[in-house]
Amino acid sequence: MIASPIGAAAQAKAPLELLQSIPLPALHDGDFDHFTVDLGSHRLFLTAEKNAAVEVFDLQKNELVHTLTDIDEPHSMLYRADLKKLYVVDGGAAEVKIYQGDTYKRLGSIKLEDDADSMAYDPSTKYLYVVNGGKGAHMAFCLISILDTTTDKKLADIRIDSDSVEALALEKSGQRMFVNITGKDAVGVIDREKRSLIATWPIGQESKHNVAMSFDEAAHRLFISANNPERLIVLNSDTGAIVASLPCGHLVDDIAYDLKSKRIYVSGSDFIDVFQQMDPDHYEQVGQVPTAFRAKTAILVPQLNRYYVAVPRHEDKTAEVRVFEVKP
Repeated sequence: MIASPIGAAAQAKAPLELLQSIPLPALHDGDFDHFTVDLGSHRLFLTAEKNAAVEVFDLQKNELVHTLTDIDEPHSMLYRADLKKLYVVDGGAAEVKIYQGDTYKRLGSIKLEDDADSMAYDPSTKYLYVVNGGKGAHMAFCLISILDTTTDKKLADIRIDSDSVEALALEKSGQRMFVNITGKDAVGVIDREKRSLIATWPIGQESKHNVAMSFDEAAHRLFISANNPERLIVLNSDTGAIVASLPCGHLVDDIAYDLKSKRIYVSGSDFIDVFQQMDPDHYEQVGQVPTAFRAKTAILVPQLNRYYVAVPRHEDKTAEVRVFEVKP
């Protein structure tokens, strides 16, 4: 396994520069979960899962402009710009809630099992894949439900025999979908056409409790965060072989891969770890950017050259979103 220390040159030039913070004084203690972006309308959406809200930001002014509050426990989101619809996975209400994108009017919902959480979207079919069920729903297995966002109907469920499933990643050039089967310390491979699990790749020999995932489809590499011990694991997406493993931060919840710069951004509590892909099998840590306690929710928006991090309220410090500029 390959793990490189941060060199002196990398330490001298941080890969991210803090530009400003957007305060969220109305929020109480509790985690965020995920962001999504609407570039056309210059908006950023953030699920404040423990505050039962979705926060909406203006990306040109970098300020909070709206809050959705008729939500129990929001986790992940999709914004369909062509329909001007926002889809919010509400784990507490066991459904996906649908809103009009410009007025924020509630349009309807799609019912799921309890503890609906992670999701992935296929723009070619307009299908949304949503993880639900499992331990949080007092079920011995999880479901990945297939939702048609054109008709707003559930089409089918893919059963995963584990009580904990986390992040998903879709292949654009084929029919595969990758999934963190956290309850088995493994990565699953699903055939989206057959709607079935076709392979399971164990990673427990390297680290356990895999959560976040990102995909470099061009180089056939999957990036996985695992927490015991804390590692960034790189898998060959054709064979499932582990090709690299590097130390990373604690409580990682989001990984972003930037194809242009070939950098990987790993957000965990207190720090963002930034890695450079030297080639598909070799990686070097080029920065560790300080953030805050449990600031593990983040999004890279390469079109804006920005990286956003959600910081929960903690002790006497107000919740906020920190806006970073991506540096070359």
